[in-house]
Amino acid sequence: MDSKEDTAEPEAPASVSIPAPQYPMPATPFYSIEYPGFVRTASVPIAVRNLGGQAALGTAFKRTAAKTEATLELRLRPENPFAHPVPGDVVLTNNLVLKVVKRKRKKSLYLEDRMADYQYQPDMNDPVTKLRLAMDNMDVEAIRTYVIPPEKADYMIPVTKNSQGQDVDMNLDPELTGIPHPDPQAEQPMRSNLRLFPPPLFSRQTIPQSYNFKANPASIVSTTVNEETGEEKKRLINKMRWKGYGPISITFTERQVPDKPAQNILEARTQVSDILYNKLIAVFAERPVWTRGALFNQFTAVEARDILNSKPLLPLVCYVFHDGPWRDTLVRFSYDPRKEPSGRFYQRLYFRNANHPILKPSVMTRRQDRSAANMDNWAVAIEDGSERDIERRKSHLFDGKTMTKETASFQLCDLIDPMLKEMINDDKGLREECNERDGWYTTHALDRIKTVLRHKFFTVLEGYPATDEDCLQLLQATENLAKQKR
Repeated sequence: MDSKEDTAEPEAPASVSIPAPQYPMPATPFYSIEYPGFVRTASVPIAVRNLGGQAALGTAFKRTAAKTEATLELRLRPENPFAHPVPGDVVLTNNLVLKVVKRKRKKSLYLEDRMADYQYQPDMNDPVTKLRLAMDNMDVEAIRTYVIPPEKADYMIPVTKNSQGQDVDMNLDPELTGIPHPDPQAEQPMRSNLRLFPPPLFSRQTIPQSYNFKANPASIVSTTVNEETGEEKKRLINKMRWKGYGPISITFTERQVPDKPAQNILEARTQVSDILYNKLIAVFAERPVWTRGALFNQFTAVEARDILNSKPLLPLVCYVFHDGPWRDTLVRFSYDPRKEPSGRFYQRLYFRNANHPILKPSVMTRRQDRSAANMDNWAVAIEDGSERDIERRKSHLFDGKTMTKETASFQLCDLIDPMLKEMINDDKGLREECNERDGWYTTHALDRIKTVLRHKFFTVLEGYPATDEDCLQLLQATENLAKQKR
C-alpha cells in the first residue's frame, strides 16, 4: 500500500508595519479680525499698524494672555495723540470654515463691536498740543523750552461768518481759518473759545452712567474791571479756597534768596504771639539754618505746639529750600548758605531706614491717633526740665552711641560723634564753589561722611554701636572696591 506524504499549506506572510508619513505643521499664524473698514491686500500693513502693530496682535491672541493684554485698540488717526481709540476684545467663535484632519479647536476672533466714541480735534498749533507731540516724539529740546502760555481770558468770541454770510464751523479755531476777527456788534452771536483738550485717558465703560452733575455751591461769579479800559470781565472763583500760610520756597538754582515774608504773611502779623516771634528771631540769629525738629527742640513742648499751630509764625522769620543740600530746612531771611563756606555745617543728610518703613495709615488709624495722642495732651504731659523733656531736646543730635530717633535725618552740625565731627571740620575736602548735589564738599569727602554716618546709625539701631576702627576698615574696603571698578 503506497503511503501518501502529508503536505501542509504554506503560511501567509506576516504584514509589514509601515510608519505613517510625518508632515511639519505650518508656523505661520493666522488671526481673524473684524475690521470696521474696507481693507485691500495693499492696505493690510496700514490696518495692522492701526491695531498697534504685529507685536500687539501676537500679545492679544496668545493663549496665556491676561485679560488686560487680550485687548486691542484701533486708532484710525494714529498720528493724532488726542484721537480716541476704538477698543475691542478677543472672543471665542466657531463660525470659521477650516479644513482639518484632527480634532477641531475653536479659534479666537477679534471683534470691533462697539460704537466709536466722540473724536476730538484740538488746535494743532496750540502750545499744549505741541508739548504733547514733543513728549510722544521724545523731543527734549521742545519740552525744555515749553512755557505756559498767558491766560487771555477770551472765553467768548464773536461767531465768524464767511463771504457768503454763513457761519464758520464752530469746531474750528478761527486762527486756522485765516479769517480775521471782526469787531463784535451789539447783537452779534458769540461762541465758546475755551481751550478744551481731551483727557489723557478715556473710560472703557460703554454703558452710560448716571452722572448727576451739580454745580459747585462754593463757586461764585467774580467781576473784575480793567482800570485802563474800563472793561468788565466775569469768571467763576471758588470762595471756599483755602488760603495757606507757608514759608517761601525756592530752588537751589535761584540766585536770590528772600529777604522778607510774602505780603499775605505780613498782613497776618497781628495774629501771632509777640513772645514767640521774638524768641524765633533770637534762635535764628544764633543759628541761621534749622530742621523743623531741631528748631522745635529749642523750645518747651508747649511753645513748640503753639509754633506749630500758629501757621503764619514760621513764614514770618524764614524761608525753605525745595531741593539741594539744604532741602526742607528753615533758613533765616537774607542768609544764603550757598555763598558762605560755613554754610556747609548746616547741610542735611538723609537716608531711609529699611527697618522702619513709612506706611500710609488708614483713615480709622489717623482718627484714633488724633484722639489718643492729642497735641495738647502731648505738650502738657512733657514738663519743662523733666527727663522726658531733656530726651526730646536731644532728639536731633547723634553721638554715634545713643539712639534718639529711628529716622536718619541730620544736619552736619548736629553730628557730635568725634569721628564724624573731625571729618566734617576737615577743610581739605572742600570745593571752591557750592555744588547742587554735594554742597561745599567734594563728592569723595561727602561720600565718606555718609558711609560712616550710615554704618554708625544702623549699628546703633541694632544695638551694637560700631567703633571708629570698624568704620576705618569699612572706608578702606569701599575705596578698594571703587579702585577695582575703575
